[in-house]
Amino acid sequence: KAAFINFISDEEWKSIEPVSSWFGPSSFLMSSMSALFKLSMWIRHGHGYLTENLGIPVWGSYAVFGFATLFLGMVLGLVSEALGTE
Repeated sequence: KAAFINFISDEEWKSIEPVSSWFGPSSFLMSSMSALFKLSMWIRHGHGYLTENLGIPVWGSYAVFGFATLFLGMVLGLVSEALGTE
């Protein structure tokens, strides 16, 4: 607390460079990183649900997510191919 008060009273905040808009909280980069973090948390919770609640072994949970990734890749590939041949 004392360090923060000294930071304000000694006006040390004036010597700090502002954050670039590229790294600001509302920038595309930070929004993308936030979305990836949320996805990783969703995957973690899904893994916990599969292993703890449903009793699937850890390797089975990895297999489920692996097949889901392959399936999603195939669907996205088919959609992009269908949209690209108009």
